[in-house]
Amino acid sequence: QLRLVESGGGLVQPGGSLRLSCTASDVTLDEYAIGWFRQAPGREREGISCISKSGGSTNYADSVKDRFTVSRNNAKKTVYLQMNSLKPEDTAVYYCAARPTTCGTTRYLSNYYNYWGQGTQVTVSS
Repeated sequence: QLRLVESGGGLVQPGGSLRLSCTASDVTLDEYAIGWFRQAPGREREGISCISKSGGSTNYADSVKDRFTVSRNNAKKTVYLQMNSLKPEDTAVYYCAARPTTCGTTRYLSNYYNYWGQGTQVTVSS
């Protein structure tokens, strides 16, 4: 059973940066593509990024492209989401999720992910 734990959230001013981590326990992480999602109050969960099993392929939603960068270190069983130039509209609970298939065309659809972390709150405010 794959368990994921997110960390690194917090309060940051507009224009600031945060790095989120998603760490797996008990099993190897390189068998899974990892997606990042976020959910703001009153809004649907939004898929924002996906990284392939090897890390060789990454994808970003338009809302975060050129500001967020996803990477992974399979030896450390950890996936990272570097978030720069943060905006108030980035405020949300951020989740990582794992799927045994490639990112593919369903990479931003939460129903296609098998395992989820508990989420970490990111608040962008002055």
